[in-house]
Amino acid sequence: MPESGSQASRETSSRVPPSAAPTYYRDVLPILRQHCVICHRSGGIAPMSFETYEAARRYAYLIRNVTHDKAMPPPFSIPLVARVTNDPSLTPAQISTLAAWANLNAPAGDPRDAPAVSHGSAPWSIPKPDLIVRMPQPVSIPATGNLDYVYQIVPTRFTEGRWIQMAEVLPSLPANLLQMMVVIRRPGSRWLRHAPAGTPFTSAALTGGKDRHWAGDDILIVYSPGSSTQEFPVTMGKFIPAGSDLVFRAQYTANGIAGSDQSSVGLVFCKQKPSQRVITLALENDRFTIPPQASDYRVEARGVLRRDVFLLSFFPLLHLRGKRFEYDVIHPLNGPRHSLNLEMETLLRVNYDLRWQTSYDLSEPRFLKTGTELRAVAWYDNSPNNPNNPDSDASVSWGDQPREEVLGGFLDVAVPATMGGHKILARHH
Repeated sequence: MPESGSQASRETSSRVPPSAAPTYYRDVLPILRQHCVICHRSGGIAPMSFETYEAARRYAYLIRNVTHDKAMPPPFSIPLVARVTNDPSLTPAQISTLAAWANLNAPAGDPRDAPAVSHGSAPWSIPKPDLIVRMPQPVSIPATGNLDYVYQIVPTRFTEGRWIQMAEVLPSLPANLLQMMVVIRRPGSRWLRHAPAGTPFTSAALTGGKDRHWAGDDILIVYSPGSSTQEFPVTMGKFIPAGSDLVFRAQYTANGIAGSDQSSVGLVFCKQKPSQRVITLALENDRFTIPPQASDYRVEARGVLRRDVFLLSFFPLLHLRGKRFEYDVIHPLNGPRHSLNLEMETLLRVNYDLRWQTSYDLSEPRFLKTGTELRAVAWYDNSPNNPNNPDSDASVSWGDQPREEVLGGFLDVAVPATMGGHKILARHH
């Protein structure tokens, strides 16, 4: 994209009093760090870095144009539906600052005005982990082609349960990693029970069909480009039972250069037992078939809470044909649950994008009482207009590989620390 030749409509901030003129270190760098650098960094998924003044100055007009058009940062969630802490969208004031900076030929300003770097322990964003769990073997990533999910199972060998305060995924090849889900597989779980430990595999290679189906184990953390770390207040934590395994499930993308990845997850343990346990629930539907050529096919999943919970965050999961996603709460206004007199409240709407499969953390926990009905709704594009669609003439059913489809409406909730996670949500389609 050209770096000059801007339209007059984008020159609204070109005449700025010298005392108010934005500079890189004082005004622009904080915006880039908060909204852009997580992808636009060395080795990141974005094609250019904004980590230094010289790098950002080179793309000043591009930054101005794409933020003015609201093409970047990518607009995941639809505004004014639910307040989430990781909404990447810029405020009008931030957009104006970036435009004025570009129009003034991107002044550097005083490096001493740069904001302090976060408290992390490099290369981690979180404090130095108490435990680092690494994938046992590197995964080879070809230069081209469509790639299946890759799994690796790592026994924790914990002799007692451990509470987790913070977690972070550290990919060794971030430019090729679209998503990493790290799952706490509890002892006795049937999920992937015949799969080998310590070696990469895809579920397509497994012979047992039931092995492939999600067993309701807890999710420790989900990584995607642009995602944040998993950090809980001191009163909350994730619980890893004794004898559990950590299952790494990675979705890679080919970018023309062959390589290998051996990601790690860093864990910071709770200093004392928290009063609340964070558990990931799942609204799922595995009984659907998307017809050929369908451009807006709708599927939903429902569940009823059996316990009071505090809702913390959402993580929608679709595959190549995912288009939109919505979370709803359904309240009966009066009378029995089967009454038609219902009130629906939308909690979150998402324009789904494979490149940024992220979690959405609520700004404030939302209390949901026992008996609340939750609904996840997904729309799929199985038409030729979907550039990710491998075959618009094929019917598509549930499956855990990217060429198949899923409806996974994951939710993080907080419950008393003494409560288990297996009977909180009664699921139904």
